Parts: sequence; C-alpha cells; structure tokens
Amino acid sequence: MNNQKQQKPTLSGQRFKTRKRDEKERFDPTQFQDCIIQGLTETGSDLEAVAKFLDASGAKLDYRRYAETLFDILVAGGMLAPGGTLADDLMRTDVCVFAAQEDLETMQAFAQVFNKLIRRYKYLEKGFEDEVKKLLLFLKGFSESERNKLAMLTGILLANGNLNASILNSLYNENLVKEGVSAAFAVKLFKSWINEKDINAVAASLRKVNMDNRLMELFPANKQSLEHFTKYFTDAGLKELSEYVRNQQTIGARKELQKELQEQMSRGDPFKDIILYVKEEMKKNNISEQTVIGIVWSSVMSTVEWNKKEELVAEQAIKHLKQYSPLLAAFTTQGQSELTLLLKIQEYCYDNIHFMKAFQKIVVLFYKAEVLSEEPILKWYKDAHLAKGKSVFLEQMKKFVEWLKNAEEESESETEEGD
Repeated sequence: MNNQKQQKPTLSGQRFKTRKRDEKERFDPTQFQDCIIQGLTETGSDLEAVAKFLDASGAKLDYRRYAETLFDILVAGGMLAPGGTLADDLMRTDVCVFAAQEDLETMQAFAQVFNKLIRRYKYLEKGFEDEVKKLLLFLKGFSESERNKLAMLTGILLANGNLNASILNSLYNENLVKEGVSAAFAVKLFKSWINEKDINAVAASLRKVNMDNRLMELFPANKQSLEHFTKYFTDAGLKELSEYVRNQQTIGARKELQKELQEQMSRGDPFKDIILYVKEEMKKNNISEQTVIGIVWSSVMSTVEWNKKEELVAEQAIKHLKQYSPLLAAFTTQGQSELTLLLKIQEYCYDNIHFMKAFQKIVVLFYKAEVLSEEPILKWYKDAHLAKGKSVFLEQMKKFVEWLKNAEEESESETEEGD
C-alpha cells in the first residue's frame, strides 16, 4: 500500500499580498519639476516654443496631479515653499514670469502661454485659480518687481476671462492690507485690466462676485474713506476707477436715503425734521437737488396703497400730494429740479396706467402749491418732455399751458405799462 499522501493540485502563478499604502503612487513632484524645467531650458525665452512644449508634455506628464508644481515653475521658476520663497536645493529656471522683463507686452505674451495651456487642458482651470489665490497671499515674500509682474499678468488674465474676479479676495488679507501691499498691487492690476478692456467691463466682473462695493477694503480701516481712495488711485493714474467707486458710494448713499426717508414718512415724522435730515445727507454724500427730488417723489408715491379704479385714483393722488407739497417744494429750489420732477411725474403716470388721466391735475396742484413754476412747465411742454405717452400728456396740458402763456403775456404788458 502506498503510504505517500496524494499532492493537492495548485493554481499556476503566484499571488503577492500588497499593503494598501503601497498601491497608491507616492506624491513626488521633484521628478515632474525636473522634466518641466529641463524642457523650458531647451525652449529658452521663445514663448511660442514654451507653449508648444507645454501642450505636448501634457500627454506624457501628470498635469492633473502636479498642477500646483507646474504653475509654481511657470510663475516663479521653481517650486515655492510656504510664504513664497523658492526651495534652495531644487532645480529652477529663468523661463518664468518673475525672471521676465517688467513690461505689459511681455506679460501679455506670458498670459497667452497660460491661456493656451488652460484651453488645451480644461481641468487645469480650477488649479490655476487656486494657484493665483495662493500667490496673492504670498505677495510679501516676493520682490516689488515680481509683485508688479504678477499684478500685470493677473489683470490681463482677468480681462481675458482666464480668471474669475473672486481671486481678488486674497488681497483682503489683513497683513497685506495693513502694510499697503494690497493697494499697491491693485494699482498695477487694475491698470493692466482696464488697458485690456475698459472700466465698464471691469465693473461688470466685480459686480458678478459682489466685490463692486468692497474696493475700499484694500486700505486699513482708518484709511477707508472716499477721499483717500480717490486721491490714491487718481494720483496713480486710475481716475476712472476713482470715479467708479465714487459713483458706487453715491448709489449706496441714495438707496440708504430712500430707505430712511420712507421709514420717516411711515412714522409720520414732521416735515421740518425730514427736510433737515435730507439736506444733511445731500451735503455729506454730495447728492444733487435733482437727484434728491426724484428720491423724494418715489418715496412719497410709495407710502400709499393706490386705488385700482381710475376714476378714484386721481382724487386720492391729489389729496395725498397736497399733504406732501411742502416737502417736495423744499427740494425744487432750482429750475432743473422742477423739470426733473415733471419728468418723474410723466414717467410715473405712464408706467402706472390708472394715473394716465391724473397727470394734468398733479401738475396744476403743484403749480398752485408753488412746487412748480411757469418756466419749467412751458419748457417741458415745448421740448423737454419724455417720449413716454407724450401725445396723451401734451393734450391734457394744452389748455393749462395756453392759460400760462396768456398770464405771462398779461404780466409782461402790465410791467411795460408800469414803466
């Protein structure tokens, strides 16, 4: 009897157990950096050749994994340590933004390199925005010339749509603001941005990310005044940005004025108190009487729930406006303000169809209450009216205007007889 044990069949080949941590590729950007720097050294300063090299390398190198390293090299010439310094023991290249000439034309050429790279590899878009946010936080670690180049490049990339204006949030870092780095950087950035587009395009981009009202924050709290902002950016050659911020401040002040005015009216505050408040706000925020009369008119008209029946709304309007005539009269001390009010009345009556037949009655009421005078009414009738419903309103005003003209002629003849 054969005492030998029968050998069990085995599967051919071998199986090795591996630990999970060994399965994941170790993150090592050094080799990636060496490949990029070597390629850039070979292309030299020819940025067309640089763009072609980067385009081709994306097929062989892991741009997705090493996006930060790639952008560090293209901007600073090598990998950046925290704070913005270059690591001493690693390779670096002079084919980068920081080693280039400090002029707009050179930065426009570099912007094209980034533009082509991101268009070719769309997944780099997010990594590039993160990189720029990081670079802005590192500004203190760069030289003044490096900051200037980065500012110009960033402005061009914002204008081209390669970056979202939300990256500017990094400039509100407390230390950068406190030391004046943010404001100085913003000057170069906005100059190149406006040079590529215009102030309207810049404003639209800022509005999209709710930064149109935050530009004052580029300065420390004790310098966040319109006067300081305007002087700083106007002296730096950015008058259009100063004017834009001034307008934004005025718009904000106007909205605040209207809100407060409506609250005072709903509380039933005395007119003398309301007038005093409005005049103080006019002076403080440099708001013209023409602007204020429009705000007062809108506020007066918004304090009432108007009747939906056309035959009743005119009577309701006359009663309401008679009550508020002293308030309106306080802000029609100039002919231009009176004309502005007339145009506001015309616009309101046209936009609110139940008021179409009330226009003439409102104007006559204001004439009798000395809110409006002859000359602006005659000017409105002759050539200063709006196109909105003009045939209806001119027809309504025809008899009253004739009466005004006759009264004016009689007054003139009486004056001549008296002489």
